[in-house]
Amino acid sequence: MREEGVVRLGKPVDNSRVVRQVDLQTRREIWWLILLVAVIALAAGLYAWPALEIRRAGQAAVDLDHERERLLEVNRKLNLEKSALENLNRVETIATRDLGLEAPAAERSIVVEVPPPLPPGALIADEDAPARQARANENGEERR
Repeated sequence: MREEGVVRLGKPVDNSRVVRQVDLQTRREIWWLILLVAVIALAAGLYAWPALEIRRAGQAAVDLDHERERLLEVNRKLNLEKSALENLNRVETIATRDLGLEAPAAERSIVVEVPPPLPPGALIADEDAPARQARANENGEERR
């Protein structure tokens, strides 16, 4: 069998016994190159980090602004719905027209009045205080 285009040069070379020598200068240069690339990568990362954080914070601010606008719109709609539901004329119309209810007779109506709330820091005078003081004086007790 003849191989065309192949030139053989004598016997094959056996490199199994070749011992590789370590070139300390080249090894040192490679380590310096690796260190230099790592320092440059670290510097680039430290340079870019604040810009990325500023961008992320800006995007978060925009998202919060959109959320605020959405919540204000929801609040406006809920206030409109609340005022419509609190309208007593509307409630009375629904009760009489849709539910078939009638206004109670005057003798069956009870009016309950609720006192207005006190302003902060206001005190209520005790109505029974003079009677209690008189009883305490009769019993020989002194109010402290």
